[in-house]
Amino acid sequence: MQFDLSSVETATMVFVGTLVFALVIVLFIAAAAFVALVLLGVGRLAWFIVAGTLLALVHGINHAWDRVLHHTAASELPADLTGQPSPSTGSYPRVALRDS
Repeated sequence: MQFDLSSVETATMVFVGTLVFALVIVLFIAAAAFVALVLLGVGRLAWFIVAGTLLALVHGINHAWDRVLHHTAASELPADLTGQPSPSTGSYPRVALRDS
């Protein structure tokens, strides 16, 4: 059986064409929305990775600095440094003097 397209009314062809065009637009918008969601998810994942790495780095630096301070506080100065008088600036105590 041969289908003759000329026997279909113009209004029916316009209606079917409109439906096909609407389907194409819906598919395009759905694909664009899916791509936007994927990019948003990738960006959020990248942000969490970068923020977690920086937070871990800051905590590591703080922990290392804490250990250095505790180690320094626990150590004693050698005896030859404790008996030396501090250098004097005349009649003023040892401070940073500025031009007035």
